[in-house]
Amino acid sequence: MPFFEWVRWNSEQYLLEAAQRDMARKYLERPAVAAGPRGVMAFLWRRVFTPLYRLIPWGIRRAIIQAMPGSHRRTWEGRAPPGRSA
Repeated sequence: MPFFEWVRWNSEQYLLEAAQRDMARKYLERPAVAAGPRGVMAFLWRRVFTPLYRLIPWGIRRAIIQAMPGSHRRTWEGRAPPGRSA
């Protein structure tokens, strides 16, 4: 797996996990704690990357995302307007 794809995949996973945890905390009386991967890398993604990412203003986040190569940089192909039916 290419490096930037790995970064994107991990960031999506851990940011989604954090969002789910926040929603459970907000809306459930007794939220359950989901068991996830453990280890140094999981710790860094959860305790370092996710909080730092949430602190970065959107304009800077967008610039970082645009600087990374990947599918998010593909442009849409233009389509011809649909023909008029008689």
